[in-house]
Amino acid sequence: MESWNDLGWRDIKVHPVPKGCTGGGRCEFSCFLMLIFSVLNFRRAHTLTVLFILTCALGYVTLLEETPQDTAYNTKRGIVASILVFLCFGVTQAKDGPFSRPHPAYWRFWLCVSVVYELFLIFILFQTVQDGRQFMKYIDPHLGVPLPERDYGGNCLIYDPGNETDPFHNIWDKLDGFVPAHFFGWYLKTLMIRDWWMCMIISVMFEFLEYSLEHQLPNFSECWWDHWIMDVILCNGLGIYCGMKTLSWLSLKTYKWQGLWNIPTYKGKMKRIVFQFTPYSWVKFEWKPASSLRRWLAVCGIIFVFLLAELNTFYLKFVLWMPPEHYLVLLRLVFFVNVGGVAMREIYDFMDDPKFHKKLGQQAWLVAAITATEFLIVVKYDPYTLTLSLPFYITQCWILGIILVLTWTAWRFFIRDITLRYKEIRRQKQEHRHEKDKCLSNGDGHSALLDEPNHGTQGSAAPFPGNWELRGAFGH
Repeated sequence: MESWNDLGWRDIKVHPVPKGCTGGGRCEFSCFLMLIFSVLNFRRAHTLTVLFILTCALGYVTLLEETPQDTAYNTKRGIVASILVFLCFGVTQAKDGPFSRPHPAYWRFWLCVSVVYELFLIFILFQTVQDGRQFMKYIDPHLGVPLPERDYGGNCLIYDPGNETDPFHNIWDKLDGFVPAHFFGWYLKTLMIRDWWMCMIISVMFEFLEYSLEHQLPNFSECWWDHWIMDVILCNGLGIYCGMKTLSWLSLKTYKWQGLWNIPTYKGKMKRIVFQFTPYSWVKFEWKPASSLRRWLAVCGIIFVFLLAELNTFYLKFVLWMPPEHYLVLLRLVFFVNVGGVAMREIYDFMDDPKFHKKLGQQAWLVAAITATEFLIVVKYDPYTLTLSLPFYITQCWILGIILVLTWTAWRFFIRDITLRYKEIRRQKQEHRHEKDKCLSNGDGHSALLDEPNHGTQGSAAPFPGNWELRGAFGH
């Protein structure tokens, strides 16, 4: 991870106005930008400044504000104030993660938001089903009311001759706000995972999950062309393609940073400010799932958690009675976009270099805990829906898939290794016999014995214990 001196702000001080910046236009604006960066001093965490401002705000509320007599209002404001104080502490004091652009405080903020969200989920988990749903009214009075799920299936004709006004109305009905959400979602997921195969596997697997679970959530019932053409090929596929192109550009980009004060031109300064929101350096993810059993299980676990988090999005809306277009649903997606990239980097570092990274990163730990807690809420709040039995043909397909995966795992990491080891030992023994027979066929009766130590050192056979005594007996 880069140090503070590598952020490009190492030369920032409260400089006098540079020579030649007394005129108008771009030069004055450039000097204004540099002055702002100088005053803010991006190198420091500003712990004392934040503490002073926080104390002043609390003092103002305590001494100058009259406390309202509304208990519900005071409860809400007290909870919000407690969260803000915790965020201020975390942003200034929490440990830095693997990312430092645009600023380490930005990623510390999302780490603290992860803690707050996990605590909120645990609170919801410990409520009764009715109390938990009604508690959502404190966040939004419009929540806490059962909502019907929209069915995306029904008439699946691409061209409907019965509708003379618009025969393609089924296609236009599916083109809602979730289409760009699918595209941008998979674009950002590709930037997190950084692997085309893993992204495609997750994309296709989720469509199979929708097929399998449409008897539980009507929201999963879609037309075949909605599954495979609009979702997998167009939205998800195009998002993955654009994401891989972006990854290719980031991997080829030259990462050489220069302090803002050392850039002479206005255009260069503006470009440097924009590039502050790009990575400081680039690490290419090489997951190599077939290289070892540990990496294979880790990649399978990553795919499982991704799919579970995707399913939680739909099931949480269902059990907590939130409409799909509610802002809380969007905020949850924004949250996972910001914490997912850090979590994937920490998981990759933990897998790739376990000697240096001896424990799982803090953000990855929280993401796994959040995903598990969300699933537990779904299990508690609506066990009936989750226990609806799968159709028989769906069960057969999943059993067949699981058997194939387990069979491949056993062959690749156990049977194949044992077979290769056996073949290698057999090959070495055959080579040893061939060399021995070759020496005997030359008529040199003792040369095979003389060569025994050399074969023994190669692991093919043990050295002959009486070798040197025999050499003395033959007079050598």
